[in-house]
Amino acid sequence: MAFNPNMANKEVANLILLNYKDNTPFLNFDFANVTTTSLTANRVFATGGQGAPNRVGFDSERNGTLVIETQITPMKLYAMLSGSEILTTATFLKREILTSATKAVTLTETPVAGSVYIYKDGDDCGTELTITVADKVATISDVGYTDGSVIAYYLTSVTTGVQSVKFNSTTFPKSFIIHGTTPWITEDDEGVTMHLTYYKALPQSTIDLAFSNTGDPTSITITCDLLANGSGDIYEMAIVEN
Repeated sequence: MAFNPNMANKEVANLILLNYKDNTPFLNFDFANVTTTSLTANRVFATGGQGAPNRVGFDSERNGTLVIETQITPMKLYAMLSGSEILTTATFLKREILTSATKAVTLTETPVAGSVYIYKDGDDCGTELTITVADKVATISDVGYTDGSVIAYYLTSVTTGVQSVKFNSTTFPKSFIIHGTTPWITEDDEGVTMHLTYYKALPQSTIDLAFSNTGDPTSITITCDLLANGSGDIYEMAIVEN
């Protein structure tokens, strides 16, 4: 392979994220669709002479971004964006259509106390039926109510087989060291691997998550600001012959 080969790329980069604080592996990110690196710097000029032409240029404020587009999204990815840990408990709302017997219905799950609301089928979210709840059983006490189909809403808590990530007002993403690889092909039909290093990448908290029943699968875009580490390094590219 020539020392400086002409080469081209048509492939995404596989990434490995390390916690910046202690270099421990955080996520093997080998499922991105697009990885885009942008580097910028501000340039100002000293001017002088008639017509005030630019005479000397000064570059400063070098920075950049790594933008990752992905349709595959493990929960650990959302934990990275929120800056929080993955929890193993969650509380969510259930809606069930049930049939009462002797003015009582049995809910599928144990409800959170005070969260049960029951309506006659055909009056969904309309006039609430008066109930008392014991464990999973809700007893309807409305005068004149006759057994039939009802709609129940209630909160329930899950503690097994669940992963939960919370975005709150006090927790934000942490920095990562990111290593990446992507294959290139030279004009001599040789393969080389480009190794990428992002020395301090800080994910932005902004995220758009659209759920749709048409078009492409749900995709998210993650933008990481590229910072300088303690040595002033921001980004590195190196090629290695395969």
